[in-house]
Amino acid sequence: MDRTVVNHWLRIALLCGVSACSTALAVPPGDAPPMLATSYADSVDDIGAYWVSEKLDGVRARWDGSALWTRGGMRIRPPAWFTRGWPTQAMDGELWIGRNRFDEVSALVRSSNGSDDPAWHAVRLLVFDLPGEEVGFEARIARMRRLLGAAGIDWLRPVRQRRFADRAALDAHFHAVLAAGGEGLMLHHRDSRYRSGRSELLLKYKPHEDAEARVIAHLPGQGRHAGRLGALLVELPDGRRLRLGSGLTDAQRDAPPAIGSWVTFRHSGLTTRGLPRFARFLRVRDELPPADP
Repeated sequence: MDRTVVNHWLRIALLCGVSACSTALAVPPGDAPPMLATSYADSVDDIGAYWVSEKLDGVRARWDGSALWTRGGMRIRPPAWFTRGWPTQAMDGELWIGRNRFDEVSALVRSSNGSDDPAWHAVRLLVFDLPGEEVGFEARIARMRRLLGAAGIDWLRPVRQRRFADRAALDAHFHAVLAAGGEGLMLHHRDSRYRSGRSELLLKYKPHEDAEARVIAHLPGQGRHAGRLGALLVELPDGRRLRLGSGLTDAQRDAPPAIGSWVTFRHSGLTTRGLPRFARFLRVRDELPPADP
C-alpha cells in the first residue's frame, strides 16, 4: 500500500483510537490517494489550455468499480438502487444536491447505512475525472462523456466542462458563478495526467482560501459570549496555532466542535508571519484531510 495512505490511517488511529475508529471507518480503497488542486494565480498565461468547471460544494466521492469512498477513505453506503448499473470503471466526482447545500449532503453521507433513505433521490454524482485512464485530461473528458452517456443514469453525470479564450472571459464567468451562489471554479490543464497529490495543472479559483486545522482547546467568551465558547484554538498541520473566533453560530458556541476534531476555515491570504489572514470558521470536517504525498 502507498506510504501516504498508511501514514494517513496511522494519523486517524492516533487521533481517535483504534476501537473508536473501527466502527466508523472501512478499509481504504486500493488505488492511490486522489489528485488535489493548488490555488489559481494570475500568473497563469494560457487560459485556453484549461478546461473549466464549477467548484461544487458537495462531498467528494470516488467510485472504485463496486463501492463509493470519500476522499479520505471512508466507505459511503447509499441505497443499492443508487449505484445499480454504474460502470465498473473507477470514477472521481462529487456527491451534490445543489449550491449552498453542503450540510445536507454531508449529513446524508455520514448517516447512510444502505437503507432506502428518500433523501438520496436529490443526490447526483457529478463525475469530473477517470483516475485509471493514462491519457491527458482532454481525452479523459471525451471518455467520461461516452461512458456516462452509455450508462444513461440521470443521477450519474459528467461535470460540465468548458473553455475560455482569455482571462477576461474566465473572470466574467467566475463572477457570474459567485453571483449565482457558487463557490468558484476548477481549472484543469488539457494535457494533465491523473496523478496522486497536489498538482500544478489542477487549479481552484476561489475568492477565499480554505484550510484545515485540529481543535486543541475551547477558549471562553466575553461580553455577550460570556459563559460559552469565545474562540477555538486550533493547530495547523505544520504545528502552528491560531484562534478561530468569527464564523461560529450561537449553536456552535453553545456546543462547540470537540477537541481533537478537524475543522475547515476560510482566510484571505497570509500575514507577514505566514499565518492565515482574517481566518473564519467554516465547518467541521467529518474526516481527516488527506495527507499530501
